[in-house]
Amino acid sequence: MTELLQQAFAEAAKLPEPEQMVLASRLLTELAGEDDFDRAIARSSNKLAALAREALAEHRSGQSEALDPEQL
Repeated sequence: MTELLQQAFAEAAKLPEPEQMVLASRLLTELAGEDDFDRAIARSSNKLAALAREALAEHRSGQSEALDPEQL
């Protein structure tokens, strides 16, 4: 465990129990969300690669336009 994470847990331990429960719940939700995102990316890597190849082919054939940040 990193020193920073140890410091965060030490500070969290000073909170009243209800606040510790909220913090723990939020941390677990965040970690679960990251796992879900990683699994979604892993499942879609072939699709993303195909989309990237398609986008490059369109660009190389002159079918793309330069992005103008002023138009966003």
